Amino acid sequence: MERMEKKEFARRRRRLMEAMGDDAIAILPAASVRARNRDVEFPFRPDSDFYYLTGFPEPAAMVALIPGRKQGEYLLFCRERDPEKELWDGPRAGLEGACSEYQADDAFPIGDVDDIVPGLMESRARVFYAMGYNAEFDQQVLGWVNQLRAKSRAGVTPPVEFVALDHVLHELRLYKSKGELRMMRKAMAISAQGHRRAMAVCRPGMREFEIEAELIYEFMRGGSRAPAYPSIVAAGANSCTLHYTANSALLKSGDLLLIDAGAEYECYAADITRTFPINGRFTPAQQAIYELVLEAQQEAIAQVHSGNHWQAPHDATVRVLTEGLVRLGLLKGRVSTLIKKEHYKKFFMHRTGHWLGMDVHDVGEYKVAHEWRVFEPGMVTTIEPGLYIRAGDQGVAKKWWNIGVRIEDDVLVTVQGPEVLTEEVPKSVEAIEALVGTGWKWSQ
Repeated sequence: MERMEKKEFARRRRRLMEAMGDDAIAILPAASVRARNRDVEFPFRPDSDFYYLTGFPEPAAMVALIPGRKQGEYLLFCRERDPEKELWDGPRAGLEGACSEYQADDAFPIGDVDDIVPGLMESRARVFYAMGYNAEFDQQVLGWVNQLRAKSRAGVTPPVEFVALDHVLHELRLYKSKGELRMMRKAMAISAQGHRRAMAVCRPGMREFEIEAELIYEFMRGGSRAPAYPSIVAAGANSCTLHYTANSALLKSGDLLLIDAGAEYECYAADITRTFPINGRFTPAQQAIYELVLEAQQEAIAQVHSGNHWQAPHDATVRVLTEGLVRLGLLKGRVSTLIKKEHYKKFFMHRTGHWLGMDVHDVGEYKVAHEWRVFEPGMVTTIEPGLYIRAGDQGVAKKWWNIGVRIEDDVLVTVQGPEVLTEEVPKSVEAIEALVGTGWKWSQ
């Protein structure tokens, strides 16, 4: 298993504290364990912001960053070692491990936050904190500040300003380091292997969840512990539902299968979509729609380069799709008018991409000062045009019904231009038809 180097987390904390400036404190809690049902919990996954700064994988924790503090700038509050509980739930880092393994300057029991944190806040003018994500912790933080305010007549100086920690931190997360890209490339390689496997084993008569099982098997076989998001395995009419996750229908010859799935590796996500014929051969109508979406994707990817703005890939997608829909007779009118009036949204109703990183819909603003953001090296975006033609759409010939096509790749912005990180998954008509239904022995 590859791991992020410890110096990477230290560099992130240092950059954040530099952005905070002196006279400030940042506070960030870990994610909580959530109950699934009686006596059973959902698998724990660290909060992305918390993990980005600490690499600490446990719940019931909090980090405090205090620039310039002589006794230590990086403090972790976490669970203490408990042999009896560890017998049931596994080992804990404890206070010693928080320092030795996770580089904290000092560590304290999580149960002592109410006694310790107000003193850390005292005489700090600004509190960097992401208000509104955790209502219970919001009240705890406000309680610490009010506790200090109540002592102002005794000479205690409380913070006077709250600053949105997420705004500062998410700007840092938007630009991926070499270490982060190494984790993302691993997630994408695992995901690509899963998609190729799904294509190879697909045949009429299977169920969508059987294909999902093949994906998850390959993800975990490659070192991923979970998908980055609920996998979409949508056959036939289901391919026209954007976030379909029932994954229970029968795969029928003559239908398309749309798979939107990606593995998570070390808290970094991949996000890939491919659409292919279940029986291994596109019908003429399916191929026409598929090749139109592929053309739009290729035009959009070409727009992902330094200095271009975020909206450019979407504009290219809309133009290519609208021209193609007119050419195929699915839209009628002047292309410019159809685009202006957004008639294409009947068949293409979502954006062309989103940021990708620790979260599958990753952090980072899309506009800066009310202007579309400019692409810069280190950013990673998805490019995912699609067309969805439902049965019974007024004025649509029956040959087009239930054709849902989306093609999605993950693209890195570099100085040289766009780098498609997920190109290992076939997407040309010829390559898809050569792989679907061939079985999986060829790769073993």
